[in-house]
Amino acid sequence: MATLEEKLQELLQSSVEDLGCELWGIECQRAGRFLTVRLYIDKEGGVTIDDCADVSRQVSAVLDVEDPIADKYNLEVSSPGLDRPLFRLEQFERYIGQDISVHLRIPMLDRRKWQGKLEKIENDMLTLVVDGQPQVLVFGNIQKANVIPKFN
Repeated sequence: MATLEEKLQELLQSSVEDLGCELWGIECQRAGRFLTVRLYIDKEGGVTIDDCADVSRQVSAVLDVEDPIADKYNLEVSSPGLDRPLFRLEQFERYIGQDISVHLRIPMLDRRKWQGKLEKIENDMLTLVVDGQPQVLVFGNIQKANVIPKFN
């Protein structure tokens, strides 16, 4: 059964792409009775405030017509930023060799939070080098992951 995020990704992908942007990912977070639906968009050369506004208008129209969300919600459209969240395996592949932070659904070695250099990906297994030691994580066990920005 698809999650709300997966359903929204499928529903909104082409509308965002028609505006020249990539739908990087979607987060849905509940705060009391309200749901916040956060879309992350990206494009070559970076995202502008106008891109966010255009995508917001387009996506709002699609959501009004299709009505896939039963609850009251707030829509936010944003750039993924320097500490961009990683949603799909192909996004992780873009950041091999860089530092990432990972929060697991189920603890591994009594830890849920991991931080290290993403060394490789084989099938759905990610190898993260943590304190010089390789740790193999299952993609399906990753609840949340972010790139750790480097400042030179």
